[in-house]
Amino acid sequence: MKKRHPKRKARSRKVGAIDLNRPRAVDLVVLERNGQKTQRREIVVPSDRRLSFGDRWNYAPAPEASNYIKVKPRYEIFIGGRFVRPRSGKYFDSINPATEEKLTEIADANTHDVDLAVKSARRAYETVWSKTSGRERGKYLYRIARLIQEKARELAVLETMDGGKTIKESRDVDLPLVAAHFFYHAGWADKLEYAFPGRNPRSLGVAGQIIPWNFPLLMAAWKLAPALACGNTCVLKPAETTSITAMHLAEIFQQAELPDGVVNIVTGTGETGRALVEHPKVDKIAFTGSTEVGKRILKAIAGTKKKLTLELGGKAANIIFEDAPIEQAIEGIVSGIYFNQGHVCCAGSRLFVQEGIFAPVIRKLRDRISTLRVGNPLDKNTDIGAINSRMQLDKICELVDSGLKQGAKLVQPQLRLPAKGYWYPPSFFTGVTASHRIAQEEIFGPVLSVMTFRTPEEAIERANNTPYGLSAGVWTDKGSKIFKIVSKLRAGVVWANTYNKFDPTSPFGGYKESGFGREGGVQGLLAYLTLR
Repeated sequence: MKKRHPKRKARSRKVGAIDLNRPRAVDLVVLERNGQKTQRREIVVPSDRRLSFGDRWNYAPAPEASNYIKVKPRYEIFIGGRFVRPRSGKYFDSINPATEEKLTEIADANTHDVDLAVKSARRAYETVWSKTSGRERGKYLYRIARLIQEKARELAVLETMDGGKTIKESRDVDLPLVAAHFFYHAGWADKLEYAFPGRNPRSLGVAGQIIPWNFPLLMAAWKLAPALACGNTCVLKPAETTSITAMHLAEIFQQAELPDGVVNIVTGTGETGRALVEHPKVDKIAFTGSTEVGKRILKAIAGTKKKLTLELGGKAANIIFEDAPIEQAIEGIVSGIYFNQGHVCCAGSRLFVQEGIFAPVIRKLRDRISTLRVGNPLDKNTDIGAINSRMQLDKICELVDSGLKQGAKLVQPQLRLPAKGYWYPPSFFTGVTASHRIAQEEIFGPVLSVMTFRTPEEAIERANNTPYGLSAGVWTDKGSKIFKIVSKLRAGVVWANTYNKFDPTSPFGGYKESGFGREGGVQGLLAYLTLR
């Protein structure tokens, strides 16, 4: 008979006289929202303990050189292939949101300037561009794309200085995509009849294009490249706070010897955009911006023959199931909401977590945002740059305050923000319900609303419970579940086990109050053509 040994009790790991498996009381210093510090003693379980190395592992500053960048003291409007003074004679300041310093002065175009730009575009369309073969149009687009690649570093620095986004996003995401869109659409310029077999594609005429401030150059490329490839001429109106790179793009058009008047750029306030929308000689309006402004544009052109594309706001759902790869999903959450300071229309600002993994996801997300570096956007190590403007920062703060008043709990890392500039730390709310404003309205900042669900059916219902329908994300290990969920989500773009991935060959656009029409891919060409 075998001799049985009594079961030994599991030993607890000890260091000296400390039992590492036993919850310990520790002293916590809590920074309140009013700036006061309070100290209290709490029990911390082993899973919540973290090593702290203080500032020993901080990155050394690695600023991108900007002293070689030439920012003109004043930028004029671009009409007929030349830079001309605005008839209004007015200019406004362009501010660096990271320092609150004046960068330059931007021309404020009025109704007369817009009229001159549209007439220039119409003249170029009727005399030159509509008669230029697709092969020749493609050559111009290729030339523009190559010039953008040559000047990519300079344009990335300007984009960062003007808009506040980090240099690694401008350099590694925005500028490569800008060039890629011109390359891609250059290839379609002489193949339009193959894109739509059995049909006769014809250009529309003059396209009026209004772009936002969150991706100035990229949005310009999204609109200009397909319009030019399809044989249209353009009048581009950049955002008021980010007009500098659009004017440098105009210089590239000059260097590429693009025929005069094919692209015209008028800068200014909302009144400039309104004049462009209401101009009777414009055949097509493409707008990217807020839903509120999109509704006004839709009302303004109702009853006219103008074609319209709207890419508006969003309140995307990012859904994480229990079988998802959590570490990968955490990175997807961070990319989905904190990329470009949350200034993304398709940001995954509503996070739905299945109840079984809620605690570990929140713990890992809290730890992850504590590693994000907020500061100088020109520093290559910075993860989150400056908020684009004081107005946008005030909006973010107002919505965050509403979330606190309605009972949600705010989680933020402890960090020191720069004294000057417009900044907001990466944040997320727990205890959010569908009735909270932060779960309904687009914050357009680095603020995430976290909610839970039990079943896939509940996740789908809650994800679709929004007036928006631009994008969504699904995280799971099961391919069958991905296809089932994606087919039931009412969103224009749905990412599976990733987020915020873009490509010029893939169409982008939304449903419901997120707009209509597509940009990118073969579908994006339809917005600038009429098929006969």
